[in-house]
Amino acid sequence: MIHLSVSKTLSGTQGTFELSVDLSLQPGTLQTLYGKSGSGKSTLLRILAGLVKPDSGHIEVNGQIWFDSTARINLPPQKRKVGLVFQDYSLFPTMTVKENLLFAQEKRDEQKVNRLLELTDLQALKHRYPATLSGGQQQRVALARAILREPHILLLDEPLSALDQVTRNRLQDEILNFHKRFRLTTILVSHDKQEVFKLSDTVNVLDRGGIIRSGTPLQVFLDRKSSNKFSFASTILSIRQVDCIYLAVIGAGNELVEVVLSESDIATLKVGDEVLVASKAFNPIVIKL
Repeated sequence: MIHLSVSKTLSGTQGTFELSVDLSLQPGTLQTLYGKSGSGKSTLLRILAGLVKPDSGHIEVNGQIWFDSTARINLPPQKRKVGLVFQDYSLFPTMTVKENLLFAQEKRDEQKVNRLLELTDLQALKHRYPATLSGGQQQRVALARAILREPHILLLDEPLSALDQVTRNRLQDEILNFHKRFRLTTILVSHDKQEVFKLSDTVNVLDRGGIIRSGTPLQVFLDRKSSNKFSFASTILSIRQVDCIYLAVIGAGNELVEVVLSESDIATLKVGDEVLVASKAFNPIVIKL
């Protein structure tokens, strides 16, 4: 069992706010932190990894205390069994793929590295340097390097955000495969609803430092105020007036849909709002989330 209860004062675009989170994670699950930029998601990952010290709280992972402000315990990052993958992958440019993996180990074990290269289909790339790899290949190396640490928790901070959609879809499958094959406990930070829905066991929605909603992706994104036969959750991209009606452009995966808004909708909705678009037949309704 993994439990963290921490607080830290953060500065955002709208001033200071309190990151205050109390979470329990079952081993072997894939949990996602979802929310707007600046809500504290990445800071929470860095607190778990020991890169940021909370103002107060307690972190316990599989019976080991990593942080306790009362007992003045704060394990350094190198003593926490954490694998961390950032957006930029942070591979050493002067090392080959294999050398990057060997460097990640506390005790050099070339046999284990060779076995992981085979399991992750990286064997053919082992003598290549990061600059010669595609973004997707670099991401796979970064994941393999994180797994070599034999982490209690794998932390993924928007690892696919810089990739095109086709590559993202393929690598989402690889992340899920890594997670299941190595029986990892994984925490993912993502802004992509499709990605979150595809990968997550549980979604925790953060807003200005607090968890405002938790549940399965279905519960968080689709279990709303409507029993309609068709629905999807997304974001309003634009609102424009055409003659006497208002039209909203709303993202739907890689596509865009245009929906007619009522006068009452215009009074409550604006660009950037997350909404549920639902319909029982051919009359869509838009509900603010």
